[in-house]
Amino acid sequence: MDVAYNPYDPGVNDDPYPVYERLRSEAPIYHNAELGFWALSRHADVAAALGDSARLSSDHGPMLDPGAWGPQARTYLSFVAMDPPEHTRMRAIVSRAFTPRRVAALEPMIRQIARGYIEEGLERGTFDFARDFAAKLPLDVISELMGVPPSDRADVRRKSDVLVNYDPDGKMSDKGLKSLLSLGEYYASIVADRQAAPRDDLVSALVGDGGLSVEEIVAFLFLLIGAGSETTTHLLSAAWYWAWRNPAQRAAAFGGAIAQWAEESLRYDTPAHGLARRLTEPIEWHGVLVPAGAKVWILIGSANRDESVFPDPDLYDLGRDTSKAISFGVGRHYCLGGPLARLEARVALEELTKAVSMDYDIDQEGIRRTVHTNVRGMLRLPTTVTPA
Repeated sequence: MDVAYNPYDPGVNDDPYPVYERLRSEAPIYHNAELGFWALSRHADVAAALGDSARLSSDHGPMLDPGAWGPQARTYLSFVAMDPPEHTRMRAIVSRAFTPRRVAALEPMIRQIARGYIEEGLERGTFDFARDFAAKLPLDVISELMGVPPSDRADVRRKSDVLVNYDPDGKMSDKGLKSLLSLGEYYASIVADRQAAPRDDLVSALVGDGGLSVEEIVAFLFLLIGAGSETTTHLLSAAWYWAWRNPAQRAAAFGGAIAQWAEESLRYDTPAHGLARRLTEPIEWHGVLVPAGAKVWILIGSANRDESVFPDPDLYDLGRDTSKAISFGVGRHYCLGGPLARLEARVALEELTKAVSMDYDIDQEGIRRTVHTNVRGMLRLPTTVTPA
């Protein structure tokens, strides 16, 4: 039987890796005519495609879902949905406000936030790691960067969910659209406030640069609050879950292999799972000519399990070489927030191993994963902890 791949199939979404293995072996360029996309799954093809911004355009955004794919994507995904020279201009400006110094200075604040949520979890004993820790920490960090007051953060989280949760048909509900518009108005109000009274935060830095319009700043804030916090959320949950599933690796993690724990989790259960691109000219892959205008689905999650690059790729191993993992992308669109995600993960995992006993438990039946989006991870991860 020929391999079949439908990312909207719940069974595939729960565990896509057996299908990816078949795609790499039997159909390295795969066409789903019904859903209108072509998929690349091998590490070499994925890395090359991500770096080829001339022939694989980002101008329709990175989302596979039809409701999010199109020239309007830049409205809420900023320079992620742009090509050079617009992408170059926008990223250069944003990078000046997102410097290594600014990121490094966040460590004490990240540590304080992490400790607070860990203490809450220990007091309760049993809590939802994904919802009550992994989802809250990155959002709080991004909110601190932006200057969003604590009293507004729960509402921002609720409204921002629409950015990463489309239904299987790629449609957004009227309620979701209203939520999106409301969030845009909220961000515009923050920008206006910083124009009138600058502070020491990211929005003030963007406003003070003078190179971006209000609309461009708001689009970047959408990107930060959606993709920026969501990926780190799923990285933390993946690390917590797969260490629990693999006791020897958990012992290594709690023994101090924090960086390795984060990097292997990024490879093994990649949060930024795939990116879509629009083909600007015909390209032949593996003897198959893909036409100009095609939607190409670039499977980073599959590339990070490619057996030709990672020996025993389905083995969760903190001792492996992860240097060829492409969890944060390649080329012009390499994730600007990668250093912040790694910092958050390191601090959060350090604090967890200090405060929580390594014999924590997880309710396997209570786990709920995301429905298909570009970002894959856990929405519910019930866990029981005791103090270290």
